[in-house]
Parts: sequence; C-alpha cells; structure tokens
Amino acid sequence: MKFKTLLFFTALVFTGRVFAQEKEQKTAFTLQEAIDYALAHNQNYLNAALDVKSAEYRNKEFVGIGLPQISASADVKDYLSIPTSLIPAEFFGGAPGTFMPVKFGTKYNASYGISVSQILFNSDYFVGLDAAKELVLLSEKNLQRNKVETHAIVTKAYYSAIISKERLQIIDANIERIKKLLDDSKALNAAGFIEKLDVDRIELTYNNLLAEKDKLERIVGLAETLLKYQMGYDLSSPITLTDIIKPDLMIDIQSLEQEKLNYEARPEYAMLQSQRNINAIELRSKRGQYLPTLVAYGSFQNQAQRTTFDIFDIDQPWFKIGLIGATLNVPIFSGGSKHYRVQQSKLSLQKTGNSLDYLQRSIDVEVTNSSIQFKNAFVALETQRKNKELAKSIYDASKVKFETGVGSNLDVIYAQAAYREAEINFLSAVYDLIVAQVDYLKAKGTLVK
Repeated sequence: MKFKTLLFFTALVFTGRVFAQEKEQKTAFTLQEAIDYALAHNQNYLNAALDVKSAEYRNKEFVGIGLPQISASADVKDYLSIPTSLIPAEFFGGAPGTFMPVKFGTKYNASYGISVSQILFNSDYFVGLDAAKELVLLSEKNLQRNKVETHAIVTKAYYSAIISKERLQIIDANIERIKKLLDDSKALNAAGFIEKLDVDRIELTYNNLLAEKDKLERIVGLAETLLKYQMGYDLSSPITLTDIIKPDLMIDIQSLEQEKLNYEARPEYAMLQSQRNINAIELRSKRGQYLPTLVAYGSFQNQAQRTTFDIFDIDQPWFKIGLIGATLNVPIFSGGSKHYRVQQSKLSLQKTGNSLDYLQRSIDVEVTNSSIQFKNAFVALETQRKNKELAKSIYDASKVKFETGVGSNLDVIYAQAAYREAEINFLSAVYDLIVAQVDYLKAKGTLVK
C-alpha cells in the first residue's frame, strides 16, 4: 500500500513538471500574445511596474509618519565611578566661596519605559501627503508610457519578422518557377530549339535567386532575434508567428481621423501634468515653512537605583516617572531664505507650465506629420497593389507566349524579375502602412486604450 501511494505521488509530481515545462515552452504567438508576453517579461516595463509599487510603499510610509509614534526602551547602568557634584562648602560649615565634592546616586541604575509622540500640526507633513499621492500617479503614468512603447516596438518587430518571412516565400516561389523554366529550357536546348546562351541566362537568374534566398534567410533570423529581444524571450529558443498579412489589408483612415485629439491621452503629457502638480505642492510646502509646528508627546518610566546588582529583585522598589507635554515651534526670522525658496518654487512651476505648452504644440506637429505619413503609406499601398497585379499579368502573358513558341525566355526572365520586385514592393508598402498606423495612433494617444 505504501509503495502504491509513493508511486501515485511520484507520477503526480512528474506529470506536474511535464505540464509546467509544456507551459513554459510556448513558441507560437499571435501579435497580441507577443505583446502580452513582452508586458510580462520586458525588463523596462517590469521596472516601471516596480516603480509603481515602490511609490505606493513610499506613500504608505509617509502616511505612517502622521500616526502616533510609540517606542519602548530599557537601560541598565553600572557606574564604575559615581559622578561627582560640587556644592558650596559653607552648607557643611566650610569657608564661603569654596566647594565640596560630593557623590550622589548609586552604583547601579536601571530604567524601562514607553514614549509616545503625535504630530498635531505640521504643514510639511500634510503637503507631503499630497506629494506622495501625486508621485504614485506619476509612476502609474510612466508605467502606461512604457506599455505604449512596448506595444509599439513589439508590433513593429512582429510585422518586420512576418514581412521578412513573406519575402522569403516569394523568393521560394520564384526559385520554383525559374527552376521549371530552366529545366524546360535545357530540354529545348537539347532538342535544338533554343541556344545555349538562353539556358545560361536562365541559370544565372536561378543562381542569383539562390544567393538572394540565402541572404534573406539570415535577415529573417535577425528579424526574429530582434522580436525575441523586444519580447524578453529566450534568444536561443524557436518562435513561430501565427498572424498573417491579409492581401486585402484595408484601414479606415477617416474614422481614425475623426477621433478627437486628447492631449491627456498621451502618457508624456499626463506625466508632465503630474510634474506640474508636484511643483505646485512643493510651492505650498515652501510657503508652509512660515507656519508653526505643534507636536504632543508623553513618556512613562520605571526607575531603579541600587547599591548592589539586584535589579531583577521584585521585592526592591521601582520609582515611577511620567510626563506629558507639547512642543510649539514658531518660525520668526530665517534671514530671507524661506522667501527665496518660495521664489525658486514659483519659477519651477512656471517652467513646467511652459514645457506643457511646448509639448502640446509638439504633439500637434507629430499628429499632423504622422497623419500625412499614414495617408501617403495608404496611397502607396494601393499603387503597389495595382503594380503587383499588372506585373503578374505581364508575367503570365510572357510565360504563355514562351510556352507556345512565340516569345523568348528573356521576356519571361524580365517579366519574372519585375513580378518579384512588385511583390516585394507590395510587402514593403504593407509594412510601411502598419508602421504609419502605429505611429499615428501613438501620436494621438490611442494606441493602447
């Protein structure tokens, strides 16, 4: 029975490990899955998330300063030499103006007690509470900024890898077509219908395509490596991208442009607003330095004095000491330093306001520029789509003419090269449109909602 139980738990642990390994070995990603993976593994984003948590802890730390501060203490002293005090000698019949050394106290002293303090009024503390909360908001906005940046770079890297693979497929298809044409041409040459020169031209094209494929395979590997890096994915592990480029890719530009521009949707703008709020809080803090501070406190102690070390003898007396009080501190004159600190804070607030105005104008320019690039990319895509269709039509016609004996293989080679270039140009236009859309949505602050 014990052996069966052990076998059961062993199998359970083994199964759990296998399941965990399978879960960790995820290699196929859609774009959204790649973005989600990056948000869970990208170091910059993770550090920004940690900054949020750190700011929350700082806020709680500052709140704790305003709560009652309670501390306990214990102290034991062994006077190797009891302190000496001087008292007028005339108290003991001595000459006036002279002093007599006298030792007061006992060799052993002990005390234990508890003390409490509470801030009743301190403008720095209450203003600091607002600053700590604003710092949390600032770190959250910085996290959002990192999220947008991660979304953008992963999207571009993801489609760059997909486009590279699509180009590789185009090269493979062209190699297959040229290989068939080369085989057919060799047969025709052997039969005496075409010259050896025609065969050599096709073979040269075929060899060039093989070289281009070899180069493109390295480019695909580089694109995938860049994507893995941006995702925080293991660079040595394989990765599969499951999203595809739709041939009929269409984007409704007008509906995107109709979305009203909201500056606060831009993380950079929202962060600068938080900075302005922090500057305003700092100004309040500097002005609050003119106000008084009030702190209440209390203390209770038990004290023992012994000539022998019997501190822990419960039959010996302990003497109570207790007090409560309050400290009021009223600033009167600081040589003008407070005034000039206030002026510096005012200037910092004005500078942040100027930076907000400048950033707003910069966003306007960025949105306008990205909108133009977006429209140009869309027009270019439609142009390249038509060019690809036209090049295919020319290639098909040239191939038919060659196969029926009314055209040359040179026409087929030229048509095939033009078709390949048109396909690659179309893919480049697709990528340019995707990048332009990402940049436009990022400029408007709507890339991540």
